[in-house]
Amino acid sequence: AKTQVLVLDDWGLVGLDTLTREALMEILDDRAGARATLVTSQLPVEHWHAWIGEPALADAMLDRMLPQAHRIVLKGESLRAPERSGGSVSDA
Repeated sequence: AKTQVLVLDDWGLVGLDTLTREALMEILDDRAGARATLVTSQLPVEHWHAWIGEPALADAMLDRMLPQAHRIVLKGESLRAPERSGGSVSDA
């Protein structure tokens, strides 16, 4: 709760077990309205509730995150994709 900015990178990349879900809820509850939390995800926001898995906890988490959120949706090709201008990528 004391960290100025918490970064949750690749949100939704892997499933949450019960312990992780409960710990995440506690962290978000402690930070809500007090500290910045940055979330990066390829999972669209409309799928977050289902990904969290536990409906009551999902409601609580998202109620703490989304009302004050500033969303930036990036579009376009992945910057991690190999260049298409004739460059090659080795299998090293």
